[in-house]
Amino acid sequence: MITKPQRIIGSSYALARTLEHASQLAEIDRSVLICGERGTGKELIAERLHYLSKRWDQQFISLNCATLSEELLESELFGHEQGAFTGATKSHKGRFERAHSGTLFLDELGTLPMRAQEKLLRVLEYGEFERLGGSQTISVDVRVIAATNADLLKLAKEGRFRSDLLDRLAFDVVNIPPLRHRKEDLEELAEFFAIRFTTELGWDVFPGFSEQALTTLFDYEWPGNVRELKNVIERSVFRTGQTSHELTSIIINPFALDHEPLSKIGKEETDTSTVNAAHSNDAFNDQPIDYKHEVERLQRELVSKALGRHQHNQRKAANYLGLTYDQFRGLVRKFTPPS
Repeated sequence: MITKPQRIIGSSYALARTLEHASQLAEIDRSVLICGERGTGKELIAERLHYLSKRWDQQFISLNCATLSEELLESELFGHEQGAFTGATKSHKGRFERAHSGTLFLDELGTLPMRAQEKLLRVLEYGEFERLGGSQTISVDVRVIAATNADLLKLAKEGRFRSDLLDRLAFDVVNIPPLRHRKEDLEELAEFFAIRFTTELGWDVFPGFSEQALTTLFDYEWPGNVRELKNVIERSVFRTGQTSHELTSIIINPFALDHEPLSKIGKEETDTSTVNAAHSNDAFNDQPIDYKHEVERLQRELVSKALGRHQHNQRKAANYLGLTYDQFRGLVRKFTPPS
């Protein structure tokens, strides 16, 4: 079964240059090294290299080298025979065997132990290896794509990474720009994550970001890159809740204490309450107020007036209210009883 590659979001020059480089390398059946900070999407580039190559209809197998102990890592890469170590009750095919004729993606390459580096070099040079505890030579045809956020040149100079392996892996290097160097993509990425998460939650529509929210996104440096942005957007959407108003609050640090006084809620809300002072004096009496009901009543009234003003042309009515067409359609569906 061929897995559909994940979509790469963005149209900045920095990203386009990286994607073009990867597309060119996809046609050449050589090992490629992908370098980039954490969260930049190194596996997405590896998938692009695979699915644009002649191996696209074969297996794409991945392994994070940092998640396993040295013995388990070798077993996962090269497999093992029954009795090779305690707990090895049956033979096991490693990732190289499973990726035969396809692509093997090795993430966090800088954490690879020296013994595993030596075995990896042999596979790259000769296409052969033995399982742990075995003596039979196994031949494979695998394209290796590796990724790292470490300085492998520095590690090689320090003797912690084999220089010959680095030379063999780095036929060419794809450098992924950090998010702070492609901020033109921020809004598109944020919208994508917000809409996808809204759909996942079963909510009708994502109403968009306010200028205040976009300013917060652009002012932040994003050390965790796209992965951090995804978490921030989903957290902010969830905390805001289902609403027809633009998202204004971006929760970058979930550990921050929420102790802001009411006086800091925002000048815009204060101005609104001042303008509507007469109405407020009538509304805020001794009787309890159903906040949700009042908000929905106002929404229904605005939608009705906008439709009436524009002869029920929903696109013009949406523009009149400063909403997107999809946002306005969501409100119409919300207040239209089922037939």
